[in-house]
Amino acid sequence: MKALLQRVKQASVKVNDELVGEIQSGLLVFLGVEKNDTEESCLKLLEKVVSYRIFADDQGKMNKSLLQVHGELLVVSQFTLVADTKKGLRPSFSSAGSPDEGRRLYEVFISGAEERGVKVGVGQFGADMQVALVNDGPVTFMLEN
Repeated sequence: MKALLQRVKQASVKVNDELVGEIQSGLLVFLGVEKNDTEESCLKLLEKVVSYRIFADDQGKMNKSLLQVHGELLVVSQFTLVADTKKGLRPSFSSAGSPDEGRRLYEVFISGAEERGVKVGVGQFGADMQVALVNDGPVTFMLEN
């Protein structure tokens, strides 16, 4: 499982010009599920996402987590994150999890964040989405299991 994190001042996602999710200050997370991912690995990655210290402390150093700053989370499914791009000029998606398992783990990730008290906005699994954001920094990290 892979999570591309972008620290944002605000972010939103639309499907067919309809707003389906939005947040203010926090993290935009693009989430990709691979074949061998499990609920356990999903929750482990979630814990890392909400605990990753990429928000400024009083001295301006990246030393606080999403939980510590009471930030919000916008979670967008993105299977293209798990593409193999090492060979040729066309990505291979053979390592991607099935759509059913991807949806299930996407929902586990979201539920787990909500259970931790995080305000969560979401995209629409499997849809053609338009994502808008104001990146804060910019600060972007790739986390993997």
